[in-house]
Amino acid sequence: MTRLLDIRDLHVALPAGGQRAHAVKAADLHLEENEILCVVGESGSGKSLTARAVMGLLPKPHVHISQGEVMFQGEDLAKASEARMRQIRGSDISMIFQEPMTALNPVMTIGNQIDEVFRFHENMPGKERRARALKLLEDVQLPDPEQTLDAYPHQLSGGQRQRAMIAMALALDPKILIADEPTTALDVTTQAQVLKLIKEMQAEHGTGVLFITHDFGVVADIADRVAVMQNGLVVETGTTEEVLRNPQHPYTQGLMAAVPSLTPRAARARSDESVLSVNKLVKTYSSGGGLFGGKARVVHAAKEVTFDLARGETLGIVGESGSGKSTVARCIVRLNDAEAGEIMLGDTDLRPLGRSAMRAHRSKIQMVFQDPFASLNPRTKVGKIIAQGPLLYGASPEEARARALELLEIVGLDDRAYDRFPHEFSGGQRQRIGIARALALEPQILVADEPVSALDVSIQAQILELLDSIRDRMNLSMVFITHDLRVAAQVCDRIAVMRRGEVVEIGATEGIFANPQHEYTRDLLSAVPGKGWFASETAAAAG
Repeated sequence: MTRLLDIRDLHVALPAGGQRAHAVKAADLHLEENEILCVVGESGSGKSLTARAVMGLLPKPHVHISQGEVMFQGEDLAKASEARMRQIRGSDISMIFQEPMTALNPVMTIGNQIDEVFRFHENMPGKERRARALKLLEDVQLPDPEQTLDAYPHQLSGGQRQRAMIAMALALDPKILIADEPTTALDVTTQAQVLKLIKEMQAEHGTGVLFITHDFGVVADIADRVAVMQNGLVVETGTTEEVLRNPQHPYTQGLMAAVPSLTPRAARARSDESVLSVNKLVKTYSSGGGLFGGKARVVHAAKEVTFDLARGETLGIVGESGSGKSTVARCIVRLNDAEAGEIMLGDTDLRPLGRSAMRAHRSKIQMVFQDPFASLNPRTKVGKIIAQGPLLYGASPEEARARALELLEIVGLDDRAYDRFPHEFSGGQRQRIGIARALALEPQILVADEPVSALDVSIQAQILELLDSIRDRMNLSMVFITHDLRVAAQVCDRIAVMRRGEVVEIGATEGIFANPQHEYTRDLLSAVPGKGWFASETAAAAG
């Protein structure tokens, strides 16, 4: 095999005065033709900066290559000029970014953005450029390529935007494709499709793929070789079989151990006391029409959704993006208003209550959001964020402070966190703060909307363990929204599966994993990445 990329003794320096001098330290990696190398590790491990160093996309001068070589076809990219790197990017080395919505230009159509790649690197007439762009969209299996060419990024789903990014990256048939967490934000079925697509395109073109991820399930499904990074160091490399079947480094072993099992945990006895009952809940969204005419598009986000929640139980609501699961969660806590149905909290129907009437019940049902950084006020200190709820409900400043300090201890943070701001904490720590805030009013019910989807596998395991211990300690009931069936298997007592606004299946977690009744549930289970690599899970995943 031909060696496409040879990274030798790479050091990426960080600004002076930080926690460490180098984001990447003495990294040695290589990539062969027609090979997929997965670089895996947690946030801060240096994997994404390694990829950006190859592309010449480091935020210079503060972060820069201070030592080492990045050899590509006999040329050291670490010493290449910016003009030379512009020639290489797209034509020889392309990159798929984690979040396509931030990487795509929101005011340019998909067709124009692909056309820009051809205009910069190739000399060809407009008709040929459009035909090539159309063929690329067909190759990445986008529905109605003609329409997609003229669509703007916001008009496509997350999976479609990622496919469009792949089409752009492959436009000039590059020798190396760098994929930086390209499936992290995608549903399990869309993720499976995108991984399959990358593998097919790579095999067809003989491309070398440098795939950055923190998901060992993805590694198992796509990698030929694996490199594990920790704190800027490459701590282990080997074939997929070697690293996943017999990890040598304690860090690799710890990451593997933190991957949630697809085998559901033992069921707990269900209480006869119901704390929440949702009956025939309806929520629709409409777009288009209005002053400029045209037919309005109506989306049924919740279509007569019905379920109940017992005291101390965790009910998981699972499904893809657009299934309606987050809409249902927001309707339950009255952040969205449903048009019909009942939300019975005890003997009270929350749905028709006005703002002032709802205030009396809001303390009983609280929410933990997906993105803790977006949901915490960046200008308010952590102690005040947690104490605000009790203060609004009549607690004295001393009582509110004592409650906030107690909750910080419960969620595993020390009292020094009280006087610090959210940006001073890691993602996992911010999620702990979000949980403390939700618990401040001693709710009966916690609604957790994808609370671990943005976290590394080991931090995710800590947060799930924390939620479990809090639920047992406070006898909380929980509605847990997730698209990750591994997480659902370890957290939820029962599961409701949603598709296009409807609950298509509901039952005990163990029963649904062992014998799914609905075809959609079977599809979700079969699409879970890496299930074939964990022998104890194979039977459960097969359904």
